[in-house]
Amino acid sequence: MELQVTNSPFNQEQVDLLNRLLPTLTEAQRTWLSGYITALQSTAAALAIPAAAAQATVSVSAASAPKEITVLFGSQTGNCHGLAKKLTKKLEESGMKVTLSSMSDFKPNNLKKLQHLLILVSTHGEGEPPDNAIPFYEFLHSKRAPQLDGLQYSVLALGDTSYEFFCQTGKDFDKRLEELGGQRLAPRVDCDVDFDEPASEWMAQVLQSLNQSSGLAAASGEAAALALSESTESEYSRSNPFQAEVLENLNLNGRGSQRETRHIEISLEGSSLQYEPGDSLGIYPENHPVLVDELISAMGWNADEEVVVNKNGEVRKLRDALLRHYEITVLTKPLIEQVAKLTGHEGLKGLLEPGHEQELRNYIQERDLLDLVQDYGLREVPARDFVGVLRKIPARLYSISSSPKAYPDEVHITVRSVRYEAHGRNRYGVCSVQLAERLEAGDLLPVYIQHNPNFKLPADPDTPIIMIGPGTGVAPFRAFLGEREETGASGKSWLFYGDQHFATDFLYQIEWQRWLKEGVLTRMDVAFSRDTEEKVYVQHRMLENSKELYQWLQEGACVYVCGDEKKMAHDVHAALGTILEQEGGLSPEEATEYLTLMQQQKRYQRDVY
Repeated sequence: MELQVTNSPFNQEQVDLLNRLLPTLTEAQRTWLSGYITALQSTAAALAIPAAAAQATVSVSAASAPKEITVLFGSQTGNCHGLAKKLTKKLEESGMKVTLSSMSDFKPNNLKKLQHLLILVSTHGEGEPPDNAIPFYEFLHSKRAPQLDGLQYSVLALGDTSYEFFCQTGKDFDKRLEELGGQRLAPRVDCDVDFDEPASEWMAQVLQSLNQSSGLAAASGEAAALALSESTESEYSRSNPFQAEVLENLNLNGRGSQRETRHIEISLEGSSLQYEPGDSLGIYPENHPVLVDELISAMGWNADEEVVVNKNGEVRKLRDALLRHYEITVLTKPLIEQVAKLTGHEGLKGLLEPGHEQELRNYIQERDLLDLVQDYGLREVPARDFVGVLRKIPARLYSISSSPKAYPDEVHITVRSVRYEAHGRNRYGVCSVQLAERLEAGDLLPVYIQHNPNFKLPADPDTPIIMIGPGTGVAPFRAFLGEREETGASGKSWLFYGDQHFATDFLYQIEWQRWLKEGVLTRMDVAFSRDTEEKVYVQHRMLENSKELYQWLQEGACVYVCGDEKKMAHDVHAALGTILEQEGGLSPEEATEYLTLMQQQKRYQRDVY
């Protein structure tokens, strides 16, 4: 709707300015503007209050206790932790008293004492809570959970629409808190991988609700502005990656290996980016040029056509947009819903109907956008309309395999190339194959540091550590041992490593052998699954050494697991439980409680994907 000068108190110049501004505002910006205008009115009214009345107002305000807010986060890779810290800062700037805690550190019995609870939680794997959220999640969904009639709450859920159970953990928390009697401060917001803007808008809504109940409209407006400006900070970050120079790109596998694993060294000089062992490097990849060209051809598009790529109105040529901005290799239910709505295609509508859920799951598995447009004959849908339903290409996270003390101003990663055949076409990992085939020393990569406080060396250098990392899961342990070598840590260390063949797939073999010789690495057990008639994996080596491994646990060792979440991590977890039962005489329930306690004490940490 346009403002008409004939029925408004504004002059023509003001009307023109408002008509240009208002249609571009987000919901959070409109909320901020409303709060700001209210604040101006409140300020003007305050100036007219007699001095005695004003003094009384100040006295009442000063006597009022600050609102107490509890912020809980459940985070696997650190995103929710980072957002929770930003939210806490904004709440405190609004004059509120904030308790910030990981869900694993929060005492569930304190839940019934809370009046305001803000939850930020990611969903891990197939709809599962992240490790540090599991105890609180289980308590809340148990019969021990108290009634929460006096609680006001809101939930920010992080997820990935390429998974079927998108943001399921956040949805579960939101539903359960309502069942227990809680009242929402603001509606739950479900974020896809590009979460900056929706997270900021959720923060603004929460702050507005909290401040309105306290009569603090001005503070709300200020906080909303702060939340919205977060993504425009000038420091290098997820929303403003650093263009880093590649120093080295080597294949770690020997000739004849069925695998290709790249060791990539990247310069951080001039970025001021800092990291610790256990953190990850985020890389914004490019789609394969061949796939982009095939998609443009299949759709009958013009590669040089200009399209808008974001809400700021940034324009790029279509080929460049498909190459660097949009995700085109993953199909999701939300995407197919959008394409069906855009095209009106009856076949796609049928695929989405109730009763066809399994058919939809089967179709989107290992297919991409080119499959979709070819299978359903979507040729000649205008490019500017089609790209409007695509999501931004997400960054890929890789465990850092270097110690900053050993390699100042550098970061190293260890990446296995993903290639396979499906549905009659060759497929490949977007980022891994770009790094393997199209990246040379001297090239630039857009990168940022993803801090992971849930995967860190123990503070006490005397603490023994047990590291379990088959394949590229060994990457952070190269960083751990490099750090321990540089700091002179004296604690024992034990590495379980596995891959296919000793001769061709023993990643970083020379470095492990040097660390063993020098005592930085106390012990190493390996499992090369294809070198023996019966396949042997890291969990088998753990069980073979169960007595000594249990003794290390009794001595207070910290256990770290990195690698495949779907199978390896579950098998390793089961092996740990078996060792506790066999060597410690625990029941299955007691072994589970032991491992849960280890997680709460940060003695059992996982970086799994």
